[in-house]
Amino acid sequence: MSTATDTTIVIATRDRERELLRTLGAHARSHPRTPVVVVDNGSAVPLAPAVHREFPDVRVLTSPRNLGAVARNFGVRHADTTYVAFSDDDSWWAPGALATAEDVLDAHPHLALVAATTLVGPEERPDPVVAEMARSPLRGAHPVPGPALLGFTACSAVVRREAFAAVGGFSPLLFFVGEEKLLSYDLAAAGWDLAFVASVVAHHHPSPHRQSSHRRDATERRNGVLISWLRRPLRTATAESARLLRDAVRDPVARAALPGALRRLPEALARRQRLPRRVEAAVRLLGH
Repeated sequence: MSTATDTTIVIATRDRERELLRTLGAHARSHPRTPVVVVDNGSAVPLAPAVHREFPDVRVLTSPRNLGAVARNFGVRHADTTYVAFSDDDSWWAPGALATAEDVLDAHPHLALVAATTLVGPEERPDPVVAEMARSPLRGAHPVPGPALLGFTACSAVVRREAFAAVGGFSPLLFFVGEEKLLSYDLAAAGWDLAFVASVVAHHHPSPHRQSSHRRDATERRNGVLISWLRRPLRTATAESARLLRDAVRDPVARAALPGALRRLPEALARRQRLPRRVEAAVRLLGH
């Protein structure tokens, strides 16, 4: 079995012991030599004892509170490999996937991130985002091994640790949902490429213990506005904000998104940094 020797798997998890142990078991079978860092993201019952009983080599970092997506940053800081493969507690990497990702990243020094084919559920159906990535119209700044991207799914991505750290990782302002979009923008703005590599495969068996679709949709709407203020032209940010205000009159999702967007707006303005023209042009080409 080919194994990844220069990659660390980072998993952020909260209150999902059963799913986490299943995922760790899958990684132990498929990637026995690949180090794993688990970030317990404010679980009500600490997960370290259960993990260490079954997987004593797994490193568990415990946060006293829920950090959202930033928990992954915490895990990356404790990795000492060139690459980091993200998993959720309900996703895992297929045999050989990380070795393939390492080979691709080694061969393309300007590539910051490899997005994988994500197979969902026991029936292993491709996630709809796979088809979107495969037909991406973008071109990388340098030769890349697959379609160039400005987005990815965090539970099935392998990143170059140097590039991830240089742009600050996932944003604490967004907390969760849409964090991949902002990170993609920032990596591209810093001159890095991102690419979809179909031969790198991850499995995702979504946990039934998930936030409601209403809450997730509201958070996504909130963060879409914030990302516009953080990185997009003023006219784009103002138009999106006006649309949110207008929709909030009748749409419960927009109405739920509005207070959080307003609370975070001053910080977004303080951190505002326009994308370079070439990246903004790519964003517009994708219709973001």
